[in-house]
Amino acid sequence: MGGALTHDETLRYNRHLTLPEVGMEGQRKLKAASVLLVGAGGLGSPLGLYLAAAGIGRIGIVDFDLVDPTNLQRQVIHWTRDVGRRKVDSAAEKMLAINPELRVTRHHMALSSRNALEIFQDYDLVADGSDNFPTRYLVNDACVLSAKPDVYGSVFRFEGQATVFAYPGGPCYRCLYPEPPAPGLVPSCAEGGVLGVLPGIIGLIQAAEAVKLILGIGEPLVGRLLLYDALGMRFRELRVPRNPECPMCGERPTIAAPIDYHQFCGVPAQETKVSEGDIGVIELKEKLDRGDKFELIDVREPHEHRICRIPGAKLIPLGELPKRMAELDRAAEIVVHCKSGVRSARACGLLRQAGFERVRNLAGGILAWSDKVDPSVPKY
Repeated sequence: MGGALTHDETLRYNRHLTLPEVGMEGQRKLKAASVLLVGAGGLGSPLGLYLAAAGIGRIGIVDFDLVDPTNLQRQVIHWTRDVGRRKVDSAAEKMLAINPELRVTRHHMALSSRNALEIFQDYDLVADGSDNFPTRYLVNDACVLSAKPDVYGSVFRFEGQATVFAYPGGPCYRCLYPEPPAPGLVPSCAEGGVLGVLPGIIGLIQAAEAVKLILGIGEPLVGRLLLYDALGMRFRELRVPRNPECPMCGERPTIAAPIDYHQFCGVPAQETKVSEGDIGVIELKEKLDRGDKFELIDVREPHEHRICRIPGAKLIPLGELPKRMAELDRAAEIVVHCKSGVRSARACGLLRQAGFERVRNLAGGILAWSDKVDPSVPKY
């Protein structure tokens, strides 16, 4: 347990000390505790701010990203002046402004199968604020192998969920999701959008669970998945039993070390890389400038098309593509694009299955077009 509270700390945490469930002993537990935040984004923002304010003694942040203007709508730990800074530095600055006694460890790196166990070993629990399936499976597996609770949260559009995985006797992420979804089936937040306030709500639930686990009070979200619908303003709960056949936390586990999670999830490590059969934005620009004959198809949604577009592209949203294929010339070369290349890759697969042979995916989508061809095209 942490040392005695200073006079200043006693004053700072007065509202905690007056709670019988916390008191002086509980506050000392918080001071002695260490929490790792996986991600300093939408979920990591409220986690970092409130865990710092609550008196957690040491907080680690693992994130390799830089602050981008598109983050500011929901990642409230970063401010406009922070655009271009390392997220770990921006987040640490705000957390230390709230609590100068906090010790912050900055891991400016991508969490990977090679470093996860080494990073996790120095913390009491892990709060997962990641936004992709490979990282969620990695965090889960590393938590089970390290015997660290995984305080999980996720958000998408207007819905969020939270629970605690890898707790003794409870389920893990693989018990709930034994297999990842097919690549491209579930859009990322960048593709599908997210209500700005939603990560705040779910992140605060994660923070509350982390504090409860450290204090050993209340009923943690173990074996219970809390679902939140912002549009309907409703919470509901699903039971998540531990699967005795789970390859990670079951009676006879078969996974003894972290694996290749991008391969497991069928997601390339760099989605903007031009793979065989793809076309890059520079090559597309050259084709347009030469006046080459081909069809350029935009499979984004109409509201995205209104934000920005590549000149000459025909809008056929991905969900409408199967019933609108008759509009396309089977003999023509077809280039398909979306926002980042994920949905368009799926569209290319659908077209090839339907017998279209000259189909190419625009690597990086309209984001890459804005970066490398036409900066006047707004990014979203």
